[in-house]
Amino acid sequence: MTTELFNQISRTDISAEERLDALREIKKLIDSGEIEAPEKTIFVNNHIHTSYSFSPYTPTSAVFYAWKAGLQTAGIMDHDSVGGLREFIKAGEIMGMPITCGFECRANVDGTPLVGKKINNPDQKSCAYLAMHGIPHQNIDKAEAVLAKLREKRNIRNRKMCEKITELTKDAGIVLDFDRDVYPLSMAHEGGSVTERHICYGLTKKITTAYPDRAEACDFIDKLCGVKMPDKTREKLITAPDNFYEYDILGVLKGHLVGKFYVDATDELINIREFTALAKELGAISAYAYLGDVGESPTGDKKAQKFEDDYLDELFETLKDCGFSAVTYMPSRNTKEQLARIMKLCHENGLYEISGEDINSPRQSFICQALADPAYAHLRVATYSLIGHEIAASEDAARSMFSDETKAAHPTLDERIEIYSALGGYKA
Repeated sequence: MTTELFNQISRTDISAEERLDALREIKKLIDSGEIEAPEKTIFVNNHIHTSYSFSPYTPTSAVFYAWKAGLQTAGIMDHDSVGGLREFIKAGEIMGMPITCGFECRANVDGTPLVGKKINNPDQKSCAYLAMHGIPHQNIDKAEAVLAKLREKRNIRNRKMCEKITELTKDAGIVLDFDRDVYPLSMAHEGGSVTERHICYGLTKKITTAYPDRAEACDFIDKLCGVKMPDKTREKLITAPDNFYEYDILGVLKGHLVGKFYVDATDELINIREFTALAKELGAISAYAYLGDVGESPTGDKKAQKFEDDYLDELFETLKDCGFSAVTYMPSRNTKEQLARIMKLCHENGLYEISGEDINSPRQSFICQALADPAYAHLRVATYSLIGHEIAASEDAARSMFSDETKAAHPTLDERIEIYSALGGYKA
């Protein structure tokens, strides 16, 4: 029965309410002691992707497995989608787990000094990944009204990218059709997005069908990408457990093939100033997602390359000018030197710091061990202030942590963090 319930919370072919019902049954088993509760850790995570963008986790199972990992809190962060937020909220209530709600999208930087620069997007210059955190629950539909239009335009480009892939693979007898092979892998029919990861995943399934022998599949991937994968990566693919294998291939394709089929995003991009204006209108928190120069990618989906580090001072000036409230970053992805520089710049510029580990593969841990370092203890406090913000703003958007009213009453960021972290349940 337990195995069946675990399967149920992860299914995307049933309704959100059916997944939540299964979680309610799991919670009864936890309360009765039939399922052992994990030892609670000090860890938090504000950047968990779900099946509403790309992830092996539904909003319900994301909350459960975050709880099972011992996280104190969990945050949903899907690309161009708030489709999973209400399910995530209910799952948090069932598990008694504090949660935060947000989404991630790409924006053009027209009208800023960042035009022409590679920012935090590996595939396109003048284009930045931005995160919106702490969305007041009564304004989810307002966010959806904006994102639905972006997703519609994105799918026009998705079709073009599938056509470009087919040009690369047709000699091997592989045809990738967006409507047949990619769209069904998504939750687009329920307000989810279709991303480059879905496209790579659709191609992965074509490759594993055409080349059931893993060594032959690796040879084909090398030829397709035009670069021989490292021996360590090849060995990882050949020996991967079945439930990891396709995700591991996807990681290689994401890191080394996207450049061959990528079509620049244009119409689907919101402008960076429109993004911060939307956050203010919703009572949410606008955050720039720091990536930093990449050496060896922890998740294997990014090549070694340079991003924002050469012009960070200019970047922070632009963020302030555009009205950003926060910077979000992932401590496991950066060096201590990079993190020290980011924290210093955030402090000097009065920008709120939010942490989160980008979860979209079954190999990834929900736990960011770097948060055990005392140097990053403030990120745990910040998470509770984010929770406090979302609680207050969901009652009245004027009580948002960054509303004009709140800033007038509590001018310093440190003061607001202290007040809102207490509201969010933080105990020193």
